[in-house]
Amino acid sequence: MRIARFSIDGNVAFGAVEGDRPDELVLDIIKGIPFADFELSGTKVPLSKVRLLPPVLPNKVVAFGRNYAEHARELGNEVPDAPFAFFKPSTAVIGPGDEIQYPSFTEDLHHEAELAVVIGRMCREVPRERVKDVIFGYTCANDITARDVQKREKQWARAKGFDTSCPLGPWVETDLDVETASDLTIQLTVNGEQRQLGRTSEMIHSIEDLIVNISEAMTLLPGDVILTGTPAGVGALNVGDEVAVTIEGIGTLTNKVVKRG
Repeated sequence: MRIARFSIDGNVAFGAVEGDRPDELVLDIIKGIPFADFELSGTKVPLSKVRLLPPVLPNKVVAFGRNYAEHARELGNEVPDAPFAFFKPSTAVIGPGDEIQYPSFTEDLHHEAELAVVIGRMCREVPRERVKDVIFGYTCANDITARDVQKREKQWARAKGFDTSCPLGPWVETDLDVETASDLTIQLTVNGEQRQLGRTSEMIHSIEDLIVNISEAMTLLPGDVILTGTPAGVGALNVGDEVAVTIEGIGTLTNKVVKRG
């Protein structure tokens, strides 16, 4: 099931996305919230009549860096022996169609296409065999990075945590299991030109590795998001660019870059 979060007539709701053709998609509005038992209301609205929002509002976004060997090498970094985590605040999250604001403190803004894992239940110290039980689903992400700031500052808080630096969407796909999600095509285009192309099977540390690693340290809450790293091909974004992340079996997340006003 594809679960979207949207607004219509000033109201915010969740809905199940139905249909195959982009121009015929509809939302069956959900009674309640998708992280607990819910029912479909049977009330349906065309996707074209709503504004899609970030599919979840995470308490925290835990991101893992240098989890694809070729990406680590393209930036002159060593491949880490263990998962390498950092955070993006909830204020960084935007949804499909929202604008990525080019910050005034950087001159080298980069795109990073990523598979995002959405947590479905409160959990801590998750054993590997239980990882599948705590995952709600998967969505597309773009780990927008101020590359010059990242290189200049030891901490990545400003370089990767600024407002609008974490586009998520367009919805959460709940029907993928861990095994399937671990071998999907992931690609990114800028103005229609392909920049990144890889497979999630190229991850150094698996989805299970990442969730076991971070849940050893902290409690994960429903709606929290885990970013799993980016394949090679990262590069610059400029004001006016349209950037799109597409992941097999999930969908496409598209955003435009604007100058921060």
